[in-house]
Amino acid sequence: AWIVLLGRKGALNNFLIDIGLIDRPLKLIFNFTGVMIGMSHALMPLAVLTMLSVMEGINPNLSKAGATMGARGGQTFWRIYFPLSVPGIAASGMLVFITALGFFITPALLGGAHETMIVQTIIFQIKEVLNWGFAGAIGVLLMVAVLLLFFVYDKLLGLSTLSGGEVTRANSLWQNPIGFLGALAGGLFTRGMGTLCEWIGIAWDSVFPPRPGRRRRGGGRVAIWLTALLVMSFLALPALFVIPVSFTEEGFLGWPPKGFSLQWYQRIADSDIWAWAAIRSFTVAIVASALAMLLGVPAAFMLARQSFTGKGVVFAFLVSPMIIPHIFIAVGLFFLYSRLGLTGTTVGLIIGHTVVVIPYVVVTILAVVKGYDQHLDMAAWTLGANRRQTLARITLPIIRSGMIAAFMFAFVISFDELTIALFVTGGEVTTLPKQMWDDALLRVSPALAAVATLLLLFMSAFILVTEILRRRAEKLR
Repeated sequence: AWIVLLGRKGALNNFLIDIGLIDRPLKLIFNFTGVMIGMSHALMPLAVLTMLSVMEGINPNLSKAGATMGARGGQTFWRIYFPLSVPGIAASGMLVFITALGFFITPALLGGAHETMIVQTIIFQIKEVLNWGFAGAIGVLLMVAVLLLFFVYDKLLGLSTLSGGEVTRANSLWQNPIGFLGALAGGLFTRGMGTLCEWIGIAWDSVFPPRPGRRRRGGGRVAIWLTALLVMSFLALPALFVIPVSFTEEGFLGWPPKGFSLQWYQRIADSDIWAWAAIRSFTVAIVASALAMLLGVPAAFMLARQSFTGKGVVFAFLVSPMIIPHIFIAVGLFFLYSRLGLTGTTVGLIIGHTVVVIPYVVVTILAVVKGYDQHLDMAAWTLGANRRQTLARITLPIIRSGMIAAFMFAFVISFDELTIALFVTGGEVTTLPKQMWDDALLRVSPALAAVATLLLLFMSAFILVTEILRRRAEKLR
């Protein structure tokens, strides 16, 4: 999509030339700009979903109470809403950063020689140069940097914020100097921003005095709606440009598409390679998501309801595949599978994908279980129900919508996973993302746009059906 939009003869350059803003096409891809745009587009949904779960739990009456006491919109945001949303903001920033460390598809397609990511270097050293020692050294350095980053994050906020938990408070400088100094700096920052908003409001009122009896008008709501519209356009519009390109008669990606032809869809339909890749991706995603639910749901219940020594260590272990770049998991599985004879098998793919998606199930279910009222279980026990009956008839039906969301999350992550497939398939089997990657390395053709269009339709239908089931589950509560 971004190649069509940002290319030399792409939609954006053509539009800017037509309206007279530029005389010659801008260089927007195969450089740092293209990589940043593509990675921001790919990672923004992860950031939004991570922050959303925390922000939905903030009581809106708190901001209203601040406004009742005379605080302006900027003051209530910086002194009330922002501090309460810090766990979600910090968790989203951490997850986006770690995920970006493992990115190599977007930099390879939209970047140039100077925009090589560290994972690309590791893959090149392993698959092309066969220099496993140098690749391992790079990986160890990257792992040490990631672990150091998470150590600082744990001291500042606590790893529990990754699952929507509360911030770990540092009571003294000697007990937790990093957390104490971080909390002090954060407090000074929010107070400073609140004071700045107050001064701006006073200056505004001195220039435009409010009229007695009239409500003060602010542009905050308009700014929020405009920002939301821009974000949704940034996320959705690129995918819409892929659809018309998939019907072009030309043999390359360009804008506007020339003519109308179904030849690329016919080529995909006639190819056994694409058909088996799609079937295998769907099968692996379904089985891996089911196994992740089977293992992740009990683990989330244990973490939410049990108190035991080393609970934080267990949580860190369960979510480690989410915070460690997938290249490490893929290389480790390759070494293991080569000894067990699982390289190039569907079973090996399922195991690898299950390892990758379990953390997302644990984090999602953990957030749901933490908000569950355990008095409902106690009431069922009082009425004579045993634990198994209570779980089957009370607990699971109530959290059914959260379980559907967790399964959907796991399915989407597994279906889109490429790094594991690059290493454990051994060139004998392929998945849909791997087949798209192999074709993209040779030549980015409209056939890829046709596959992307079919994927867009399939994933949209899947998410729509899942959302309908989730809402029905909520109505049955």
